[in-house]
Amino acid sequence: MDWTTLLAGAPAAFLDDTMCAGFQRTITERGDVVALRTKGDGTSITWREYGQRVRRHAAGLAGLGVSAGDSVAILLVNRPEFNLLDTAAMHLGAVPFSIYNTSTADQIRHLLVDAGARIAITQPAFLPLLRAAAAGTAVSTIVLVDGEAEGTVSLAALDAAAAADFDFDATWRAVTPDALLTIIYTSGTTGAPKGVEITHRNMVFELRSFVAARPLERDGRVISFLPHAHIADRMATHYLPMFVGNTVTACPDPRLLFEYAIEVRPSEFTGVPRVWEKLKAGLEARFAGEAPERKAAIKGAIEASLAKVRLEQAGQPVPEALAAGVARAEQMMFAPLRAALGLGEARGFFVGAAPTAREVLEFFHALGMPIAEVWGMSELSCVATAMPPGRIKIGSVGKAMPGVELKIADDGEVMVRGPLVMRGYRNLPAQTAETIDADGWLRTGDIGELDGEGFLRIVDRKKELIINAAGKNMSPANIEARIKTSSPLIGQAVVIGDARPYNVALVVLDPDGAGAFARAHGLDPTLGLLIETAEVKAELDRAIAAANTHLARVEQIKRHAVLATEWLPGGDELTPTMKLRRKPIGLKYAAQIEALYAAGATADQD
Repeated sequence: MDWTTLLAGAPAAFLDDTMCAGFQRTITERGDVVALRTKGDGTSITWREYGQRVRRHAAGLAGLGVSAGDSVAILLVNRPEFNLLDTAAMHLGAVPFSIYNTSTADQIRHLLVDAGARIAITQPAFLPLLRAAAAGTAVSTIVLVDGEAEGTVSLAALDAAAAADFDFDATWRAVTPDALLTIIYTSGTTGAPKGVEITHRNMVFELRSFVAARPLERDGRVISFLPHAHIADRMATHYLPMFVGNTVTACPDPRLLFEYAIEVRPSEFTGVPRVWEKLKAGLEARFAGEAPERKAAIKGAIEASLAKVRLEQAGQPVPEALAAGVARAEQMMFAPLRAALGLGEARGFFVGAAPTAREVLEFFHALGMPIAEVWGMSELSCVATAMPPGRIKIGSVGKAMPGVELKIADDGEVMVRGPLVMRGYRNLPAQTAETIDADGWLRTGDIGELDGEGFLRIVDRKKELIINAAGKNMSPANIEARIKTSSPLIGQAVVIGDARPYNVALVVLDPDGAGAFARAHGLDPTLGLLIETAEVKAELDRAIAAANTHLARVEQIKRHAVLATEWLPGGDELTPTMKLRRKPIGLKYAAQIEALYAAGATADQD
């Protein structure tokens, strides 16, 4: 690859071959720019100060015995100390990895043992959990980022542990491109989490390729709100800023994301589908509460803009009158709305990790927020596709980024090859060999299609496709996306239909949507009582019927049940990254599922 040409105009750090070298270049070039901050500037750290802190913490970690190849466990919320300590360990050639905050002691213990960690870093809220998990493992030292506690090392004590003869510069310069950078543990939808080993070479290629496909400006501002254990957070708000030199604001509570957005005014904004779904529902509720005249104006403006979006997507000309009307709506309505949300200065909007319903994407395109779907996975160091600048093809996840090869196997599985492919799964050579073939092609587990222009469309996970009793293949994820966007009441939905005569669904209410619905209808918000009300039942019937109008007959939901529970990330039903745990759901709610089919059999007999 001729990166010099492809990255013309990008910061010089992108031509460095390790994350350490790129970081060191950036702290020199961007010294006075704020690198890490918290809301309200409670903490504000410039790139120069970032480099100084990394130097001190790295010396301290070395004094505690951390050296090249050693793994370092990190259990923290989104906060600047994560960036500081992770980067410090990286400069030793060590291998820092993050743990989901929702993990149980047993889950944490599995990761500590698998990684072979001797040092763990945490904060007081997680200290009892980490201590319980670390018992009987190789962990001998716990670094506590806030205050002091017996049997732990404070940050001050960490810095004081540095050896007088420690040579920081020689140490980071000794880190090679093939050195292990981090371990990303998969979310465990199909079993125990696997440790994805990512090298400096993998991540440097990922960053180069992404920026070659989607150029970024150096004055950027991003919000770190996804878990640090998620590859998207590590790439987009930790590693990428090291080369670009922009400002990262840590948001420790994802529920406060849009409060942070109003203050930060991010230049790029990335959300998983649920973030965009909830924002759409919230905006629609706001529009519905406007005075009749204003409500009609908003409705007309959005419908006009949607018509323009659909014509553009179809490659058809936009009538001058329509374009002029949308331009007026942009100036008078859409631009002020984006500014009020804190997204008025965003130059890029992204979504990934799961399918997003077309109507959600079209809605935000109409509001002047052209969301680009990206696609990737931990095993690919983050993303492998991106939309070409100025060309977003709704319904696809873009084209292969520079230097990335895509192909579709005979059974429809998407295959990827390139320097972004992981080194392998930690301690799992057999599973690594099953995933990466002898020619370097990685089996992604996703079923997809490539169109004539090279745009990739993802159908679903290979192992999650529904094959009904008649042999029809269906994507449950796409059906579920339709259901979730049909009503703000619906937080989660899971479709069942494998080897069955028709599809049924389990539905879980969205806490915010349920609360708003209860207030609007004067109902008791207690979940167990709310789901039994005629109003909720009618709304869910309407929502399922509305979703069905967008689905093929064989895909439609024939019966559904609403559950008196909330599904939380990291629980029995959802992974920490909010992916459905389909097999555990099937076992846990087997009685409810069988009751839906039994009711159907009775109805058929009647």
